[in-house]
Amino acid sequence: MTATSEAKNTALVLEALDTLFNRKDYERAAQFWSDSYVQHSRHVPAGRDGLFGLVRSLGDVRFEYDMVIAKDNFVWLHSRYMSSAAPAAIIAVDILRIEDGKLVEHWDVLQDEPTRSESAGGYPMFGSTFPGEE
Repeated sequence: MTATSEAKNTALVLEALDTLFNRKDYERAAQFWSDSYVQHSRHVPAGRDGLFGLVRSLGDVRFEYDMVIAKDNFVWLHSRYMSSAAPAAIIAVDILRIEDGKLVEHWDVLQDEPTRSESAGGYPMFGSTFPGEE
């Protein structure tokens, strides 16, 4: 896979996640996800409909990322998901597999974002500041 393909996959993933989580444009978002999308997550129901339903149920959920790596047909993101429905933001490592220009498979590792007083190591999990210190 070329660097150009990896750059296209990165752009595809970032556009897809922004369209779904931040713009809530479900019709356009459906164009990014395969009909046979596979979701490997404890928290997200199966398939594209499961993911979209979860996003709808969270209402004001927002997505942002601070690091991304692409290799072959995979894209890894270090991301943050925020919603007023949750007591803390969720920090994630998302892994997405792309096939024929569509997101076909997703894995995640999730953890609540700690405040400074909750952090044993003393460093923020996302960006350069702790929540509430921006």
